[in-house]
Amino acid sequence: MSFRVITRNLFKEVSSRHVSLKRFLIIVRDDIFALLTCASLLILTPLCSHAQTTILYTDHVYRSSIKSVECYNTAKEGSFPIIQLRSNEQLCLAFDDLEGRSRSYYYSLEHCDAQWNTSRLSPAEYLQGFMEDRIMDYNYSSGTVQKYIHYEIKLPNQNIIPKLAGNYLLKVYEDSDQSRIIITRRVYITGTAVSVGAEVVPSNTVFLRPVNQKLNFQVTYGGLNVQNPYNDIKVMVMQNGRPETGQLNTRPTYIRGTQLIYNDFNINDFAGGNEFRHFDSRTLKLNSDHIARIFKDTANTILLTGDENRNQNAYLFQYDINGSFYVINQDGRDARTDGDYAYVFFNLAADMTLLKGDVYVTGKFNNYELTEANRMILDPIRNQYTTHALLKQGVYDYQYVFLNSATKQADSKPLEGSFFETENDYQILVYYRPPGSRWEELVGYQVVNTGRR
Repeated sequence: MSFRVITRNLFKEVSSRHVSLKRFLIIVRDDIFALLTCASLLILTPLCSHAQTTILYTDHVYRSSIKSVECYNTAKEGSFPIIQLRSNEQLCLAFDDLEGRSRSYYYSLEHCDAQWNTSRLSPAEYLQGFMEDRIMDYNYSSGTVQKYIHYEIKLPNQNIIPKLAGNYLLKVYEDSDQSRIIITRRVYITGTAVSVGAEVVPSNTVFLRPVNQKLNFQVTYGGLNVQNPYNDIKVMVMQNGRPETGQLNTRPTYIRGTQLIYNDFNINDFAGGNEFRHFDSRTLKLNSDHIARIFKDTANTILLTGDENRNQNAYLFQYDINGSFYVINQDGRDARTDGDYAYVFFNLAADMTLLKGDVYVTGKFNNYELTEANRMILDPIRNQYTTHALLKQGVYDYQYVFLNSATKQADSKPLEGSFFETENDYQILVYYRPPGSRWEELVGYQVVNTGRR
């Protein structure tokens, strides 16, 4: 029942000549109750709708209007988002809001354990300064077809400083309301209490040697008070900064003094994959690498050259950026605000040997997520898969992934192939739980590049 109906009925009843005082009071009581009920529903409905947003402890964008999310160490754009505790290093988070009007965005950090569960600590235990802060660094786009507002934050800053090493979930939300979340990003604050040595070797399994890369490493923990090395230390190994394909080592193969050795037969054995495909849209004035045509009208459109299945081909080296992307605009002065957006059309020749399943285009630009937005559609007439994405000018790596309908397993090998020779970065992160503590700290970090074997 609406306010208008309740009010109309109330006055209709009261205006009657035969309404007693008792009847009048009953009417007023009942209708006031109805009014309060309606008011409560109106107040609680938006709150309930916001509360339905579940925060994911991974890299994710919660609104379709948010684009070009970058998170990296400011020493190098596109780098792995890790900095040393109590150092001069900073992390940068940057993104665009295509709705084109300024909003009140806030951000905060949440400490997590090695497996990205919340540490359940009070923010005062791991943060110095404020518990949250508003994003004040934003600028409107200039001279672009697609209008947007560019936002940036850098951490640590004078308002928020992490006090503990470890995994942190960086959250951005609207109006200081964490139920109105828009972005989550995994960032890493590391100590230097341990040292890591590693090497990449062929797989121990004979038939996997041409396609896999195995990582053997050792962790020296002499600077830590380790009571039980088999339980107090965990090591996460990731390929090209991708936690969804990472391997968590909870126990070493054996211990040698203050050194933990990880070289077991069946651990840290990764598919080498292939070099990423890429395209270059730094300029919209001419066709550059892997771009077939550019159309400029009410919106910019880029048609990429056709891609083929690379699973049957021999390994061929080509330069890539290991799945990452860079926002660059050669047509302007500052890509952050004058880089334009374009609809980029991907097309892949259909492979009839693939049975039931779906094909997706993935990369760091979409967090390697398999969603409806990057699922490719089969065109039976042209015998190819197609899809498109709205992307800012720059250099982008991407790959095609096949999702088997029967097994629900996603794999790039059916469309990209896998080779031992592929150049990859492997991130090794060492976690330690101090005696009697309620949290895990990130105490060491090492990156290994297979191109420098």
